[in-house]
Amino acid sequence: MRRSLLAGATALLLAGVGVPAAPAATSPARPVLAAPAAIVLDQQSGDVVFSKAPDRRRRMASTTKLMTVLLTLERAPLSARPRAIRYVAQPAESVLGLRAGERMTVADLLRAVLLASANDAAATLAHSVGRTPARFVTLMNRRARQLGLKHTHYANPIGLDAAGNYSTPRDLATLAVVVRRSAFARAVMNRAGAVLTSGDHTRRIANRNTLVRDVPWMSGVKTGHTQQAGYVLVGSGARRGVELVSVVMGDPSEAARNIDTLTALNFGFSRYHRVTAARAGNVAAQVPVRDQDVTVGVVPSRTLRIVARPDQRVTAAIRGLPSSVEGPLRRGETVATLVVRRAGRLVGSVPLVSATAIGGASFWQRNPWIVTVLEALVLMAIIGGLVGSLTRANRRRTRRRSAGSPTA
Repeated sequence: MRRSLLAGATALLLAGVGVPAAPAATSPARPVLAAPAAIVLDQQSGDVVFSKAPDRRRRMASTTKLMTVLLTLERAPLSARPRAIRYVAQPAESVLGLRAGERMTVADLLRAVLLASANDAAATLAHSVGRTPARFVTLMNRRARQLGLKHTHYANPIGLDAAGNYSTPRDLATLAVVVRRSAFARAVMNRAGAVLTSGDHTRRIANRNTLVRDVPWMSGVKTGHTQQAGYVLVGSGARRGVELVSVVMGDPSEAARNIDTLTALNFGFSRYHRVTAARAGNVAAQVPVRDQDVTVGVVPSRTLRIVARPDQRVTAAIRGLPSSVEGPLRRGETVATLVVRRAGRLVGSVPLVSATAIGGASFWQRNPWIVTVLEALVLMAIIGGLVGSLTRANRRRTRRRSAGSPTA
């Protein structure tokens, strides 16, 4: 019995457990966008589902502030209250109206940057973190290199047009994914507006990304616009468990920017589905329990779902499955690992744990040879008793015959 169970578990380990893909659907038409450069990618894997000149360098306008936000999140506590610097804005700039020397929390300044794209708030954060504009720009470019943003360079923390301030759809999408790892940033960019109370007076601001207000599944990220950059939008959205990031650069109008973003994201959602690669509680294998004639089932400790395209095969395979386990074993104790791959690439893993508790083996189960010896001794004793009884009976019969024989 144990050999057959072990063979079955080994076969599962080597072959892997195939997870069926969604039924193939008719491929939607590739979207036609007004933007000269764009991209859509899956937040979970970084998989690009659509792109148009994704590595073409372009002016990025206020999406520059995503790096300003990231550096602030990494280097300053949200509760800190830096003094606002004196900022002289051009007529068309977006500002919060900070008074020089006014104190506002980092959290409120970040809200002003992400939602209202306030240049004076961004400049204040840059001064607070970098002490000088030049040093902060150095930090921006260093962090860009660390993140592998090969076609991005910063000349200021705000996004004003400058020869050395540029990026690409791919780099902006990559940066957006990193920024969205912050729970604070995700919550802020998914709001239609905010009330800022930490300054000299209460301020109400609106999210310049109107899609967050108008489209239920939109969740961010950052708008941008200058005369030279055109209209730029880094967007994000989630539907049916699929989370995507989009970037459109150089659109001719805000309306075109919004239409392109929705068109690109809708195309992306049509190309993805979510696969349940592991379901909590489902028995993945049976493992023999040492010195006991029983097995224990191993099950995923949690449900694991993977985003994939219909043409991508998702597989799950067991790693580290022992030939046997030893009791006592608690319920929920890790026994092995289920690793999940999409199109051959590792995308997730989940512990396989014991489905039930197993007691320890008894003394007799751990020492079966003693039972065998005792059984042999008992058998020998029984045989010896029988032999003795037969011998005594033969002797009695012999004596009786001798006693009854006639004399001469």
